[in-house]
Amino acid sequence: MDNSSGVGVLDKAALVLAALEAGPATLAGLVAGTGLARPTAHRLAVALEHHRLVARDMQGRFVLGPRLSELAAAAGEDRLLAAAGPVLARLRDITGESAQLWRRQGEFRVCVAAAERPSGLRDTIPVGSQLTMRAGSAAQILLAWEDPEKMHRGLQNAAFSATALAGIRRRGWAQSVGEREQGVASVSAPVRSPSGKIIAAVSVSGPLERLSRQPGRMHAPAVLAAAERLSESLRRAAE
Repeated sequence: MDNSSGVGVLDKAALVLAALEAGPATLAGLVAGTGLARPTAHRLAVALEHHRLVARDMQGRFVLGPRLSELAAAAGEDRLLAAAGPVLARLRDITGESAQLWRRQGEFRVCVAAAERPSGLRDTIPVGSQLTMRAGSAAQILLAWEDPEKMHRGLQNAAFSATALAGIRRRGWAQSVGEREQGVASVSAPVRSPSGKIIAAVSVSGPLERLSRQPGRMHAPAVLAAAERLSESLRRAAE
């Protein structure tokens, strides 16, 4: 099958990226893997590095760059948001509480989708709301599986501890009682990308009068099931 697009420079750049899919490569490795002339392979790899599509490891070898992960995350977010509406609505109906989907953006977590209770006491969190990563069950989920350095930084001035995060990793869900706001409780569970990375947190939240001081006992199974449905939708989309 002819893999030529008719745009030679793009075809050659695609060859470089495809060669790096197998792992780090020296310039000689790129030449061998692509069949390109050495000057051409070097010129394309350096140009792709400028755009962060290619990077270098500690040994100076060429590797796939961080921009590819960012683009993949953006594509994953689109698929995630497309699936989130009905899943959050079902979670709201099962629990009787407001449901949200959170993603981390730097030092904050952002509500990217929500299904609110139609009436009664609510913990209303509009889509687009930015809340701290220092408190709340969604923040715990988004931090619990981070690498040790990021986790250590995130725990500074946090309302929860490293021991609490270890417990969350064991049981797979988090709860908070009055951490973010007095009188409010929540339960959260992780959404995973097809590669297993935690990319979002599904939550239900509401007043302590309804959720009690052990909200996980009431709602963890439903929140876990919702998170798994969203994770499964991403796996199916990636097949």
